[in-house]
Amino acid sequence: MTKVRTLILRAPGTNCDVETAFAFEQAGAEASLVHVNRLIRGEQKLSDYQIMVIPGGFTYGDDIAAGKILANELRLGLGEDIQRFVDDGGLILGICNGFQALVKTGILPGPMDSSAPRLTLINNDSGKFECRWVYLSVNKQSPCVFTRGMDSLYLPVAHAEGKIVADPKILSELDVVLYYTDEQGSTDAGYPDNPNGSVGNIAGICDTSGRIFALMPHPERHIRGTQHPQWTRHGAKKYGDGFQIFLNAVKWAKSL
Repeated sequence: MTKVRTLILRAPGTNCDVETAFAFEQAGAEASLVHVNRLIRGEQKLSDYQIMVIPGGFTYGDDIAAGKILANELRLGLGEDIQRFVDDGGLILGICNGFQALVKTGILPGPMDSSAPRLTLINNDSGKFECRWVYLSVNKQSPCVFTRGMDSLYLPVAHAEGKIVADPKILSELDVVLYYTDEQGSTDAGYPDNPNGSVGNIAGICDTSGRIFALMPHPERHIRGTQHPQWTRHGAKKYGDGFQIFLNAVKWAKSL
């Protein structure tokens, strides 16, 4: 394999696809922007890729609920292809709207089926769109491939429906990868450190294999040091906190 092939899924309303493709390209992958209809019609094959990404945005205007229409397309039009992709060892990353779509298909926390999702994302407690930078801690016990070797991150969020809710039994079984914290790293921090009121300060989860990962913050918006909002005050690092997520994914996929 010369380069890891990454599929960046597009649909009407997607608006973070180019930035996500750029992040993967900087990490050494080959990234292709592919509309969901091309996969459904068989013009492109998911099996030709090692990584599938559902980037941020407002697919189909977030009508009905955020990510719901795209989730239906994925489950009904590509469900078997996605399951085969996962069974073959592929990686899936969902960012913001991608997180919303993955949980509404049932892909996360899994398994994908036609019954009601086991958890969902609802309106922020603040009742408004939240656009701010947040501190995150990484669960070192998580099997997540994307966050290996990482302790904490500082990333921006931009969403109106980011509050994770679920039955307590489901919550206790989740593979939580990321938590919202305050600047000191406390996972008990409230608003605005937890920008949406997500139960348990959960910001990202993965499946039991660690190969399907979704998060509400945007790592593709902090891959360079100069993207930090205070880089002129504190000095710019070469890479932003989000870049390691893409590096880890590409490194893993090279072994497939």
